[in-house]
Amino acid sequence: MKKLRSKMTTEELAESLGVARQTVNRWIRLKGWKTEGVNGVKGGRARLIHIDARVKEHILSLPAIRSRQAVYQLAEAPSLYGEPAASNLLPQIINTLENMTQVEQERLQVLLAREGIHGFLTRLGIAEVHA
Repeated sequence: MKKLRSKMTTEELAESLGVARQTVNRWIRLKGWKTEGVNGVKGGRARLIHIDARVKEHILSLPAIRSRQAVYQLAEAPSLYGEPAASNLLPQIINTLENMTQVEQERLQVLLAREGIHGFLTRLGIAEVHA
């Protein structure tokens, strides 16, 4: 199973779970999952599913998912550092992380573990300077 992003199309979610698109559409109807239309798609039928706690709970309750041996990465609510991020910044950061390769994510994880958030921000040249 691929890492789940905060919003996914029915096709993306179905592919990541190894189920049919129709199965995901049935879950949306039965469970009342929050969705939104995708602009520019002919017919207006394409939907983005908000991968919230209810969706994650359902996915983790599926026998096929529970029985798999691998550790699954479900997108977690991010922890905030210092002041809350501007409302438009957090989605950009999440999108950037989701678009990084696995190797890039692992390198960033090592960097954060080694240098902490302040060291990371210093390397980016955006850390606050305390006198």
